[in-house]
Amino acid sequence: MFQALQSGKLQLTQELPVSERAWRTGMTGASRTFIQVNTRVKVDDLIKGMIVQSGNDATTALAEGVGGSVENFVDMMNRQALAFGLRQTSFKNPEGLTAPGHTTTARELSVIATRLITDFPNSLPYYSMKEFSYNGIKQPNRNLLLFRDPTVDGLKTGYTDAAGYCLIATAKRPVPGTPGATRRLLSVVVGTASPEARANESQKLLNWGYSAFDVVKLFDAGQVVSTAPVWKGSANTVKLGRAEPLVLVVPRGQTGQVKTTVQRNDPLMAPINKGQAMATLKIQLGGQPWQDVPLQALEAVPSAGFLGRTWDALRLSIQ
Repeated sequence: MFQALQSGKLQLTQELPVSERAWRTGMTGASRTFIQVNTRVKVDDLIKGMIVQSGNDATTALAEGVGGSVENFVDMMNRQALAFGLRQTSFKNPEGLTAPGHTTTARELSVIATRLITDFPNSLPYYSMKEFSYNGIKQPNRNLLLFRDPTVDGLKTGYTDAAGYCLIATAKRPVPGTPGATRRLLSVVVGTASPEARANESQKLLNWGYSAFDVVKLFDAGQVVSTAPVWKGSANTVKLGRAEPLVLVVPRGQTGQVKTTVQRNDPLMAPINKGQAMATLKIQLGGQPWQDVPLQALEAVPSAGFLGRTWDALRLSIQ
């Protein structure tokens, strides 16, 4: 949906028709926005209805507007899931109602939610809205944490008889001892017995995540992590690092046990493009593997001239 807005396929002020199928999807006893068949509704209102009110009718209308049909949109959803590397997720409809083969996992839901936040940060104001009125009917957001925890700014509730009461919640809180720095966490809770239970369990997970782990900044954005030799290039070396800050999360009290080494696939040959992955930062915690992070070229290294390339080829041959 937000991808269609970003690409210009949809406009927030654009009006989409409400088909009988969309209207009937909201008449099954599930959550709905109360949009009316054979009317036209602004995309902005449909998005609010889908997110804030969990409107199955608004969701179906948006799916038809983006995909041309519900079936085409579901195909788009499944292709995107595969692109994210999700192997346990299979969509059968856009609204999330129970259907044979319509499955996912808590981990894969966290991947989808993380990509939503990362790729479309402008979507978060929709998920933090506490209520939305349409057609004279005001409905509150079912995410109770929005009313209880000021650091929570999303994300989405869900309920079916098969899945129980579910909640993907996200919060952003200050990093202690680091003025101006914030840290976002995301929790996924499924299968609880009530709206109150899903809110309580989500709050516990978020609080535990903030209290049980420390944030360690290893390198700033653009900081040189390592300098590597380059062959057949206009320069003899290339600086390696990351375009964004390299931040690590470790169990509380274990910051001093973090060790790093750089692993390269030498020899590195020009030409090298800026941003090209050139090495791996191997991170250990307490002597055990913890995380591998790609290191990229912070600068471009064009190929050397004919004589330079020939000289390096000779040097390589006798190494």
